[in-house]
Amino acid sequence: MPNSATISKQDGKTYIPVLIIGAGESGIAMGCRLKQVLGFDQFRILDRQSGIGGTWWINTYPGVSCDIPAPFYSFSFAPNYAWTTYHPAGDEILQYLHEVCEKFQIVDKIQLDTDVSAARWLEEEELWEVATTQLTPGSGDLSPLDRKRKLESGEQNTVVKREIVRCKVLISGVGGLVEPNSLPKGIPGWETFEGRIFHSARWDHNVDFTNKDVVVVGTGCSAAQFVPRLIKEPYNAKSVTQLMRTPPWLIPPPEPPFGRERWGLWAPVVFTSMPAVGWLFRQLVAAASEYDWRLFGGSDYNERERKKAQERFLAHIYKTTPEKYHEILTPNYSIGCKRRILDTDWSASLQDPRIELTTLEFNSVQPRSVILGPGKAYPPMSSGGATPSHEIQVATDIIVLANGFNTTQWLHHLEVIGKNGVSLHNEWDRRGGPQAYNGTSMDGFPNFFILFGPNTATGHSSVILASENMVNYSLKFIKPILKGEVSQVEVKREAEEEYTRDIHEKLKSTVWMNGSCTSWYKTESGWNSTAYPYSQVRFVWRSMFPTYRDWNFKYTPKGYQKRRLRRTVTVGVTIAIVVGIYKARLLAT
Repeated sequence: MPNSATISKQDGKTYIPVLIIGAGESGIAMGCRLKQVLGFDQFRILDRQSGIGGTWWINTYPGVSCDIPAPFYSFSFAPNYAWTTYHPAGDEILQYLHEVCEKFQIVDKIQLDTDVSAARWLEEEELWEVATTQLTPGSGDLSPLDRKRKLESGEQNTVVKREIVRCKVLISGVGGLVEPNSLPKGIPGWETFEGRIFHSARWDHNVDFTNKDVVVVGTGCSAAQFVPRLIKEPYNAKSVTQLMRTPPWLIPPPEPPFGRERWGLWAPVVFTSMPAVGWLFRQLVAAASEYDWRLFGGSDYNERERKKAQERFLAHIYKTTPEKYHEILTPNYSIGCKRRILDTDWSASLQDPRIELTTLEFNSVQPRSVILGPGKAYPPMSSGGATPSHEIQVATDIIVLANGFNTTQWLHHLEVIGKNGVSLHNEWDRRGGPQAYNGTSMDGFPNFFILFGPNTATGHSSVILASENMVNYSLKFIKPILKGEVSQVEVKREAEEEYTRDIHEKLKSTVWMNGSCTSWYKTESGWNSTAYPYSQVRFVWRSMFPTYRDWNFKYTPKGYQKRRLRRTVTVGVTIAIVVGIYKARLLAT
């Protein structure tokens, strides 16, 4: 490898050929594949958090688990056939990710407690200059609000040192579910509350729930997992009042082979002793997941399939929940418009009198209570119905925010400055919203790759599959850079804009844009930078076979020489074939 492909000191700054931001699933996959596919180990993975695993490190709320079947939730290059449950718990997924890092020997490449705040392209040097901050242990795990408070008490309590590093290739593995939403806006009295307030994504394990009155704000996937556990050991909450604005579509959990209870007993034994069987079952799960794509499209067939699915799932909701909740748990929007919830035990927990579900408006916070109503969020007041809308005061010791994440702001708090001093976020604003060619690249930002970027989520498949696709896609362009054949690679502007036009034109007919709901998939202005409007099969194909004419390559002398040699060989072989055919015809006559 040339010197530019080796970690070194250049002009007093640390030079790292490949710098990866984020030690979650995408960052881990990129590190492993750099070693496995390219045989390259001169890279570093920086992560603000104090542990490896991304969302699976930071989310530690009770009952945290994956809603994708276990056989489909591991890397294809490091399959796990030993999951102990069909929908693995967070700690088991975290253990798996650690084992993958150890297997591919990239643990020493990961630098934790290190925040990346800015990156600037240096045109003359053809390098990225990256601003990093080494944090005190644990500071990166704090919520943005708590981190800000800690900084206000003195930078020495948060910052160890700052450093500028340079790299040839910059890769963002910053996930979408990173920054939790802040306190709900427009509700007075937060500063007067005398109890504890925290977000489920920053679970406070020092809080004692015993015999406490708890208010949970939100009914998303996380809340559906932890609410049923708050009234059980070891939490033993006195009451849980859960505030809901609109009902989710609840999906009954599928029955896996061997059954849910016996999966952990039989599946690991069968699949690890016969990996081919495990591989085949993984493909079957993937195919079943892809079949669910029929629920998201805009054709008459898709609409019929949604209606059939909605009938089944409504029957499940009515069967498992108390009758008093049937009205507020009947969605008035199409399935798939918002993220569906795998209902392992949330609906059943609503049978417990200690849990109260309400759609009363959240109007204010008092020192030891919250005021709900008058008014209700669902069903809308204009539609009437028997759902209460009067004002009530609910005794409150603890407020748990389960109000989701800031999903419409990409590359959270990372300022990326490309060619001619152009800010990536400003460029996105000029073009209507966050976007990227194949969810991976933007023109004007050479040698910069985004893993699991804008418009790459589908809502029906495994995020690991999508991440792997983008990793493998990016490697095809990173390889010639590391071999010293190309100094810059950049998608063409016209290709990026045409790709984005196609994505958003196709989105217009999907359930995400026409399902009559408000979701975290899109902004208030209607820009959807989250969903991919085609099947994952199509995305796999696009990632396997890039359209190279959509890219600009700046070749080095070595690269030009190799291109000329390749063309010479191609021409020579072509001539030889033509001559051979001509002589064969002469002999035949």
